[in-house]
Amino acid sequence: MIEESGKRRRTMAEKRQLFMEMRAQNFDVIRLSTYRTACKLRFVQKRCNLHLVDIWNMIEAFRDNGLNTLDHNTEINVSRLETIISSIYYQLNKRLPSTHQISVEQSISLLLNFMIAAYDSEGHGKLTVFSVKAMLATMCGGKILDKLRYIFSQISDSNGLMIFSKFDQFLREVLKLPTAVFEGPSFGYTEHSVRTCFPQQKKVMLNMFLDTLMADPPPQCLVWLPLMHRLAHVENVFHPVECSYCHCESMMGFRYRCQQCHNYQLCQNCFWRGHASGPHSNQHQMKEHSSWKSPAKKLSHAISKSLGCVPSREPPRPLFPEQPEKPLDLAHIVPPRPVSNMNEAMVTHVSSGAPTPTKRCQRSSPDPARDEHALIATFVRHLRSGARVLDSPGRLDEEHRLIARYAARLAAEAGSAPRPPADLAFSFDANKQQRQLIAELENKNREILQEIQRLRLEHEQASQPTPEKAQQNPTLLAELRLLRQRKDELEQRMSALQESRRELMVQLEGLMKLLKEEEQKQAAQAAGSAQPSPTHGRPPPVPVRSASAGSTPTHGPQDTLTGLGGDVQEAFTQGTRRNLRNDLLVAADSITNTMSSLVKELHSEEEDEEETEKLQNGKDRG
Repeated sequence: MIEESGKRRRTMAEKRQLFMEMRAQNFDVIRLSTYRTACKLRFVQKRCNLHLVDIWNMIEAFRDNGLNTLDHNTEINVSRLETIISSIYYQLNKRLPSTHQISVEQSISLLLNFMIAAYDSEGHGKLTVFSVKAMLATMCGGKILDKLRYIFSQISDSNGLMIFSKFDQFLREVLKLPTAVFEGPSFGYTEHSVRTCFPQQKKVMLNMFLDTLMADPPPQCLVWLPLMHRLAHVENVFHPVECSYCHCESMMGFRYRCQQCHNYQLCQNCFWRGHASGPHSNQHQMKEHSSWKSPAKKLSHAISKSLGCVPSREPPRPLFPEQPEKPLDLAHIVPPRPVSNMNEAMVTHVSSGAPTPTKRCQRSSPDPARDEHALIATFVRHLRSGARVLDSPGRLDEEHRLIARYAARLAAEAGSAPRPPADLAFSFDANKQQRQLIAELENKNREILQEIQRLRLEHEQASQPTPEKAQQNPTLLAELRLLRQRKDELEQRMSALQESRRELMVQLEGLMKLLKEEEQKQAAQAAGSAQPSPTHGRPPPVPVRSASAGSTPTHGPQDTLTGLGGDVQEAFTQGTRRNLRNDLLVAADSITNTMSSLVKELHSEEEDEEETEKLQNGKDRG
């Protein structure tokens, strides 16, 4: 029971983790609901790493997991949804370089809990296929044009006309995203949402659908969708302009310029929070800028425009054919009678790992063409009925192998059959066109590779640290300032210790002179007292200095007094007054130890400073 309660608490904490992190970003202080909703959904997109998954990768994931063969109203359980999400992130990690790998388990947990909170608030444990497609196609990365084209393919019929009931279902599902981030009062679903998007049109084709949803302004219920994509585009845009409210020297993201106040510009944080100063008011009309143009460039553009040198603008998006492309119909090559025993055909086709076409034909049937036609008929029949032909992971590979095998046989038959001269000329022209197309594609590929190399060099140059970058880091500057101050203090201390050592040496020299004079006086007095009694026959007394000098060990104190005056060394060789000598030696040794510790401390400070600079350079490169 305790373990189950602990698991439940961990599960609830994982479910609330994304929403707690979103609340910590303090997006609710943004006064405009459109920007507030777009910022919240952009945070969810980046936190779940969906911005790294392109719409085409998402469509491929739908196909690999068999969602394209299921009806939109089919319900899938949470375990299968987790399998789909896992395949998306594992495929993403295969595409990413090893230095940019994501945490797959954490991303799966965050996205799964967010989808359940948004689309299964009642706790049934099931989601529809259309809900999964609508949510993932809206929140993934990529161009908004490609996303809307895929969404239109899901809500249109075979003639390319939009089905209003399916569009209403799409709005019902996609507007659950703002509701999940607590913006339901502003962008919740209503029954009149469809008519607000297409009030009068009876027939909506692809181009009209794109023009309506990508208009400026877009429909009110979906105004946050293009804004979320514009937020992604301007996240790293730099504006060398000072904000008129917070006085920040530069801006990142959007820049807003007042149309009434002269040269009054706000950064996105100040504008979103409604800040104003001076004569400016929040009621003034503001123009949003997503890029920076220098005054010289603006002037040249204005002159070119006035002289008529500016070319006409291209349409904001390409025009697509109204009629959708029809899939290839293989009914004319399928025989009227499929194989009698499907299991035998499937076993024959799959049992051998990857044999050659000749071996397959010899094993399966004496007639290779009939066997291939039978297999194609089986695949087409099962695809039409909506059932899956194979449940093994290599189902798609087997289908591709079968198609390649059939195409090779058709090419062999076409090559063996005699052709008239007209067909030969036509084939020569076709081969020439193909060669020209291949040459053009190779040139484009070469240009793309050159562009990639140029971008890589620019990225490497931009990642190299510069003195300007180092100067912009206040933490590094503060640390360097403290290190220099500490170094100056230690140098002052070292100079003071050297001065005190010099004074001590002078005092020692004076003391040695006094000791020498005292010993000379004592020797003279001893010699004077010995002169009145010469009859004793004793030799004159040997001076104490010469008698004790021979008994002094070679490893005595002289080694520690190298560089001192001769009087100092001579005095230390005396056998008398050993206590004073030892005291002076201890004082000199302590001074030497202090100087060595000071030098070591200076070297350690310099090494710390070099390590700090190396770490900062590594961070700038990262």
